[in-house]
Amino acid sequence: MLLVKAFHIIFVVSWFAGLFYLPRLFVNHAMATEPAEIARLKLMEGKLYRFVTPIAWLALGFGMWLWLGYGFSGGWLHAKLALVLVLVGYHYYCGILVKQFAAGQNTRSHVFYRWFNEIPVLVLVAVVILVTVKPF
Repeated sequence: MLLVKAFHIIFVVSWFAGLFYLPRLFVNHAMATEPAEIARLKLMEGKLYRFVTPIAWLALGFGMWLWLGYGFSGGWLHAKLALVLVLVGYHYYCGILVKQFAAGQNTRSHVFYRWFNEIPVLVLVAVVILVTVKPF
């Protein structure tokens, strides 16, 4: 079971790395004016999203395996699962944004994406506190 936990942590860290970097690409894309730069950012965004999506599924799968294997319970777990659902929704919305950027349909400024980039940071802080402290 420790190996399952190790893989869960590895894939969660990898997923977060992608979710931290993808919105930074959106910031750069929203500010880009050169056609070559825009084309490069579109390519990077699409490749990163396609790369990180299976990693997200692996993180979720190993997390479910841990949950079923250990039988965790408690209010902290419900709060963590709610935040995981927020993160899944964030990931899905990033996919929508990748498609909008690819189609040249972005309507938001780089400032929006700078704030948008902070959501996974807040989720990560809350989840780590919930899992380690188990406050309720």
